[in-house]
Amino acid sequence: MPIMAATELSKHIGKELKVLRHSKKLTQRELADKVGMHSNAYAKVEQGKQTPQLETLEKILKVLGVKSSDILPF
Repeated sequence: MPIMAATELSKHIGKELKVLRHSKKLTQRELADKVGMHSNAYAKVEQGKQTPQLETLEKILKVLGVKSSDILPF
C-alpha cells in the first residue's frame, strides 16, 4: 500500500469517524462533549481539516468503542 500524505490521512480519519459517530447515533456536539473538546474543533476533524492529537484520538475512539486499527489504513 502506498504511503498516504498527511492531508489524505486526515481526510480518511475524519470520514471513518463520521461513519462511526453516525452508527452510534451521536451528534458532533455530543461526541465532542464526551471527549472534552469544542464541537467546532471536532467538526474540523471530521472534515479532514484538522488532525487530532494522539491523546484526543484515543478518547474519541474510546467513546466510539473502536480501536485505532478500525480506522487507520495501515
